[in-house]
Amino acid sequence: MDDTLKSEESVLPESHIFVLPGDIIGTVEEFILGNNTFKHGGNVYSTTTGEVNINKKNHVISVIPKVGIPPMIDNGDVVIGRVSDLKNSIALVEIALIEGKGEREIVNNQQAAIHISNVKDKYVKDIYYEFSQFDIIKAKVIDIKLMRLSTSGSNLGVIKAYCRKWHVNLTKPSGNENKRDKLFCPVCGNYESRKLSSEYSGPAA
Repeated sequence: MDDTLKSEESVLPESHIFVLPGDIIGTVEEFILGNNTFKHGGNVYSTTTGEVNINKKNHVISVIPKVGIPPMIDNGDVVIGRVSDLKNSIALVEIALIEGKGEREIVNNQQAAIHISNVKDKYVKDIYYEFSQFDIIKAKVIDIKLMRLSTSGSNLGVIKAYCRKWHVNLTKPSGNENKRDKLFCPVCGNYESRKLSSEYSGPAA
């Protein structure tokens, strides 16, 4: 196959879009799912850390994993991951990368847990008010043997979240102290609570 045909069939977007696990990269109406993707609620999500790749000829979207020597996780490391499930007083998290260690993806994504007592400094009644499935979170490793994480700290917590009903990116209200821990859905108008990081990347409302 010549280079011209290759470039027409499989291309990276000009911006070389870098994504994390759980990021929306398209819709099922636009694309056929390729490697390292999954669908939910009509959207296509990335399952890994890497760059978006689009096959224009076949309308296939995939994610090319970021490669490199896999780093080791230690106590005190700050990690980025995706909430995979919530069970009673525990949030299960699939760790994607370690901050400050080249931010290279971890091979064979490891699963960790955030206990309700490690969500934030003050008392938490219900972990379902702090996290939701598919949230992208930033957390600190506090027990490497048990793979326990903590989001206690202003810079730790949810950095990207999606509406539980419509699966669209939630926005952060501005100039409203009463809703500083709330996120707003631009589609249904509902507010959802989260343990937010000061680095939350959703657009401001």
